[in-house]
Amino acid sequence: MLSFLWMCLIGLVAGALAKWIMPGKDPGGLLVTMLLGIAGSFVGGFLGRLVGWYQPGEGAGLIMSVVGALILLFAYRLLRRPAAS
Repeated sequence: MLSFLWMCLIGLVAGALAKWIMPGKDPGGLLVTMLLGIAGSFVGGFLGRLVGWYQPGEGAGLIMSVVGALILLFAYRLLRRPAAS
């Protein structure tokens, strides 16, 4: 349970850092970016376990959480981009 809370806290920081690294107008604002950071922390942990950097049950570190948040922020921007008319 504590690792889950720690991953969420790291995810909030990772979301803020991802927003700082990839500035721009995001639909949803800072709240959505921070939620993407939390999800990015899970993605970063999954990717880290996939390549063998983390053991099962071990949370992602800050750098991998930021990488995961950047991936999700990029995908979110692609999906939420207004259609060209």
